[in-house]
Amino acid sequence: MSSSFGKVFRITTFGESHGGAVGVVVDGCPPRLALDVAEIQGELDRRRPGQSRLTTPRQEADRAEIVSGLFEGRTLGSPIALLVRNQDARPAAYTEMKDLYRPSHADYTTEAKYGIRAWHGGGRASARETIGRVAGGAIARKLLREVAGIEIVAWVQRIQEIDARVDLETVTPEQVDESLARCPDAEASGRMVERIDAVRHQGDSVGGVVECVARGVGPGLGEPIFDKLDADLAAAMLSLPAAKGFEVGSGFSGVALTGSEHNDPFVPGEDGRPRTTSNRSGGIQGGISNGEPIVLRVAFKPTATIHAEQNTVTRENKAVTLAASGRHDPCVLPRAVPIVESMVALVLADHWLRQRAVDVLPPL
Repeated sequence: MSSSFGKVFRITTFGESHGGAVGVVVDGCPPRLALDVAEIQGELDRRRPGQSRLTTPRQEADRAEIVSGLFEGRTLGSPIALLVRNQDARPAAYTEMKDLYRPSHADYTTEAKYGIRAWHGGGRASARETIGRVAGGAIARKLLREVAGIEIVAWVQRIQEIDARVDLETVTPEQVDESLARCPDAEASGRMVERIDAVRHQGDSVGGVVECVARGVGPGLGEPIFDKLDADLAAAMLSLPAAKGFEVGSGFSGVALTGSEHNDPFVPGEDGRPRTTSNRSGGIQGGISNGEPIVLRVAFKPTATIHAEQNTVTRENKAVTLAASGRHDPCVLPRAVPIVESMVALVLADHWLRQRAVDVLPPL
């Protein structure tokens, strides 16, 4: 089972939804980076369950413990191991699902692959696995912010057909977190909250889109062939639970334009390097960052486990109906925001460190 991500800045996550703990080992973080567990905890608090009526009512403090890689408040350059113990696991709530498969969940496919599955809460397929990603991403964000001057902000751009209007240049994390829906557009946020509330009362779920911008990314990150920056970002986003689509820049809407309409014209920049007058490339051209803000979007499907009755089959292939019990998010989007930011940070930190390895000679 692949549980590692990255090449230079690399994470390995571990743990199951209703096991003893979940966590991450971060390898490749440079030494001497000032780091406090409170910085990691702040990001975990944004991801944790039980934040509002829009999320699963599971009550987990998600208190982080750093057990290696830190000394006197600074990274050592050795692996950083971080642990979060599960406190509110209730495996009995999943007993009815032990011998059947939840529609559109990973129950059947996991068992088909391995011949065994941790049916308590979905095991590794649970979004609880993303605790390790967010913890590792918090360290990557600290590195990017303090050493590379890169800022990453994500928000809920869409719930079903409800779209937000957001200024990519000025949106802040504080504006995003003011909203229950994590949408900085107050009017759209209110409608999103109403929609999520409505489906929650119906025992159903909804999906949507998280948009993200990374500002301050210089040119040169990414590889020209198989490790293109946008390809690695796509791999990161589509590895997330419930993620079903990815776009960068103009994305699918770009097919409606001609080349002359879609191209980003270059002009001389005040900082001595070329800049573009538009950003339909989303900050990436030929798989390499061009110095403009990186803009991407991730589509998340409605939560698979719902309380409404659905048709399914047992492990013996007998037809049954299921109205799932347990505690589940009616919409994953609000909690997905810090997870998307973390995965973007992990990709950019990895490529930023990889670029340092080739910056051994002055440019021509």
